[in-house]
Amino acid sequence: MSLRTSGSTRAGQYAALLCYLVFLAFPFLWLISTAFKPARELGSLHPTWIPEQPTLDNFRQAFDEQPLLRAAANSLTAALCAALIAVVVATPMAYVMARHRGRLATAATGWVVVSQAFPFVLVIIPLFLVLKNLHLINSLWGLVMVYVVWSLPFALWMLAGYVRAVPPELEEAAAVDGAGKVRILVSVTAPLLAPGIVATALFAFITAWNEFFFALVLLKTPEKQTLPVVLTHFLGAEGVADLGPLAAAAFLATLPSLVLFAVIQKRITGGLTAGAVKH
Repeated sequence: MSLRTSGSTRAGQYAALLCYLVFLAFPFLWLISTAFKPARELGSLHPTWIPEQPTLDNFRQAFDEQPLLRAAANSLTAALCAALIAVVVATPMAYVMARHRGRLATAATGWVVVSQAFPFVLVIIPLFLVLKNLHLINSLWGLVMVYVVWSLPFALWMLAGYVRAVPPELEEAAAVDGAGKVRILVSVTAPLLAPGIVATALFAFITAWNEFFFALVLLKTPEKQTLPVVLTHFLGAEGVADLGPLAAAAFLATLPSLVLFAVIQKRITGGLTAGAVKH
């Protein structure tokens, strides 16, 4: 009876997981289908999953109507700079959080937790005023600063888990040999943290690449707008979407995030659970 009950429970779990995966995959699959449909099929009263006459016209029209390459270059610049700076800043801070139990580590941990509870809309006005005083409105560097600050809490949490997974005995042995704390961090701990650093950098990159709200508020010049903001230009003045080109552009904009997340998803899981390992 117990084996039969266990088997039924597991089958139910797999069925629920399958339904959840279908639920998550449905928007992306429909996006792909829409991107390759001609205008006639997009206006059909009986839509189909698979385009009857697949076409690349939507992709050509998307590039003709909007400066997607320039917007992608802006997004790439902001995301790469934000990821690099976030990792450089977060690595020593995460080391202190993981290795030293004190007021600083407690305050940093509290900041990580509290910062995740603030919605964007509550911080955008003071953030706008600060950047205005620094003359960083309508600047990619101002946007990079925002992305760095916004991604730091999760980067700290993630890297701290990797630091805790490094045996302290290795650092103690280096200290006995006369190495200072900076030398230990650079020569002993950092190489062991390489997988975590790469995963954290890629996560910060994906977060910045997909971000929309800050870019919409802080960037005014069309030449400096990022890809998520440019995608909104496919909406007409009355809110009517140019559906085919919008789907094609959105599909191209989604691909980098999907590829990178597929690469790092195992490392992200490892970083979140590494702190639970006791040596």
